[in-house]
Amino acid sequence: MKEYSITVVKTNNPHILKFETNHLLVQRKNYEFKNIDEAKNSPLAQQLFYLPFIKTVYISGDFIGLERYDIVQWEDVKDEVAQQLVEYLNAGEPIVIEEDMDKPIPVTVYAEVTPNPATMKFVASKKIVGSAFEFKNIDEARDSKLATELFQFPFVKQVFIDENYVSVSKYEVAEWDDITIELREVIRTFITDGKQIVADNAKAIGAEAQVSETVTAESTVELDETSQEIVDILEEYVKPAVASDGGNIMFQSYDTESKTVNVILQGACSGCPSSTFTLKNGIETMLKNMMGDKVNEVVALNG
Repeated sequence: MKEYSITVVKTNNPHILKFETNHLLVQRKNYEFKNIDEAKNSPLAQQLFYLPFIKTVYISGDFIGLERYDIVQWEDVKDEVAQQLVEYLNAGEPIVIEEDMDKPIPVTVYAEVTPNPATMKFVASKKIVGSAFEFKNIDEARDSKLATELFQFPFVKQVFIDENYVSVSKYEVAEWDDITIELREVIRTFITDGKQIVADNAKAIGAEAQVSETVTAESTVELDETSQEIVDILEEYVKPAVASDGGNIMFQSYDTESKTVNVILQGACSGCPSSTFTLKNGIETMLKNMMGDKVNEVVALNG
């Protein structure tokens, strides 16, 4: 059974808060409910409307967005709402009753080069996972049938899956011109057939180091002020750029004495010839400029 956790994320609208989940909630589309009558096909949204301060409920692939009335402030109720959502989801209650689930979903997949010549990014026209997963060999891929299928090709070295794309790293024995079309078709067919990309019990990368008010059924984890500031900068300015290249960056730790930030590079960024340049001249410079003397150095633990 899936074990859900929720990360509370602020938006540009102070009335709207996002409650991000570590598993996909809905498959086919996004939903918006403005009252309990509109929510007749969503037991979760109906329950939320029993909270008198809920104005609008948004349900997307991996988050629940809630808009509030002015009778409360989010700071006063967000923890209770997050806990209620965790308990509801972990109880296995229905989220949205989606129609025509037996019909295949048209999916397109295109190949995109990355700064790492050994890695190709295959981008799907829909979200395929709610968290990031990295598989370095076929044994690690036992919780992902898609990754296992890709490892049947002898030239596949690593597989990284996140959001709406699959990054495949290859050995030098093969050239991309010879294998890209075949890999793309395998991935497209797998998604179109509606197969589960990653098993429910698979552990997402960084699951043990979730940050920014992550709520589980048992606990709430918070970072110190400086670490949280670093995480916020990485999330807002660095991760989107890294993801566009088929990779991921994860905050690992901050040493207060040496003022060293440790990060983990994954996907296309791991082993990329240009990753050291990007780390020193991009990420490290940005953190120094934005945080002053709080940061001396940024080190990639596996870069």
